[in-house]
Amino acid sequence: MTTSKQSPTNSTSSTVYFSVALVIGVLTALVGSAFHQIVKYAQVIVPELPFMLGLDGWLAYVFLALFSMSMFCGAVALVRRFAPEAGGSGIQEVEGAMEGLREVRWSRVLPVKFIGGVMALGAGLVGGREGPTIHMGASIAQAVAERFKVTVQDARALLGAGAGAGLTTAFSAPIASALFIIEEARDTFPYSRRSYYAVILACGASAIVTIALLGNRPFMAIQAQVTPLSFYPVFVVLGVLLGVLGVYFNKMVLRCLDWSQHVSVRYSPYVWPAVLGAIIGPMMLWLPSATDGGENLVEILVTHPLTLGTVVLLVVIRFVMTITSYAAGTPAGIFAPILALATVFSLLFGQVLSLFVTLPPDAMASLAVAGMVGLFASTISAPMVGVVLVMELTGNYALAVPCFLCAISAAVTALALKGRPIYELLLERTLRLAAAQR
Repeated sequence: MTTSKQSPTNSTSSTVYFSVALVIGVLTALVGSAFHQIVKYAQVIVPELPFMLGLDGWLAYVFLALFSMSMFCGAVALVRRFAPEAGGSGIQEVEGAMEGLREVRWSRVLPVKFIGGVMALGAGLVGGREGPTIHMGASIAQAVAERFKVTVQDARALLGAGAGAGLTTAFSAPIASALFIIEEARDTFPYSRRSYYAVILACGASAIVTIALLGNRPFMAIQAQVTPLSFYPVFVVLGVLLGVLGVYFNKMVLRCLDWSQHVSVRYSPYVWPAVLGAIIGPMMLWLPSATDGGENLVEILVTHPLTLGTVVLLVVIRFVMTITSYAAGTPAGIFAPILALATVFSLLFGQVLSLFVTLPPDAMASLAVAGMVGLFASTISAPMVGVVLVMELTGNYALAVPCFLCAISAAVTALALKGRPIYELLLERTLRLAAAQR
């Protein structure tokens, strides 16, 4: 579904087309960087609010519960009132639009995704900042494409460029972002040499502006020595386990979405986010590592190990909180929570393994890095994107081979279990619900 403002001719001139891609990359980086900085500030200041107000003890917990409840419900209200498609990650919406099955209503999605995302993520929701920036990038692409009256086919390709620019801004990973559009969205992206170049230009422009604004430090800097060859089979075993976990995770995300919809229809659309707020708000004080997207959790856990029992608890809580938060209907992504969940699961695997064998130096860090790739590969079915993404995220290219082994074993395991990419499943669900409402 594409707006009539776009030209029906066969092709936009290359000069205009590539210039538009650059503009999209720059604007997405500006908007996305502002979004990330506001969310980051909110996640630091919100847990301190009760103490700033002179509240202590149980009053601090009650205040944060009420605050998170109001923010989550407010974000859901924005989504329901102005842009229902802005709930959740938005990546499936972009893929649907590239295929001509959905529409990116940029004038609604852009402000709702920005404001609603700040409200939900800033109040501790277990969601990622990358989903909103990807959807906002596609919205910016749609707006610019309309302004320059590019053709229908070129406009759909530019949605991919905007999405890639949004992911670049989120993770400072331009190479992986371009690969994401080509590998993960391979069935929906209108691939050609022109469209491929447009994605690269948008991601490159976004990377330059993001570095200029936020610096050039890896998003999740982790240092680890080169892993001994004798330890490589461990990464294969970890990949198999993450392949199983990824398939189960995807199934539970869909099931949780169905449960949330049932609660919304039978009771109220605000029951689910209110209950989540009542849980997550106090959790920001007594177990902060179980809240928000987990962007900083990876570095913290690798350098400050937790006890085995605490890691087990963290795995369970982050798994439950990730799927229930995504089902709340607020603007939030799932990339970062998947990476955080993979980290704690991999560290749990490493701690259990250490009870039986002596691990090499930096084994925990190596397992954490490879584990992120493995769960990404099994849930999203894009193993090469996962390898490159985590290399760029952590700045640790010495673990390329272990990451590759973990990624391919996880992807093959998920395929053997008939697992399917999460965004493909989410798009099918979106289209099914849209057809039922007609």
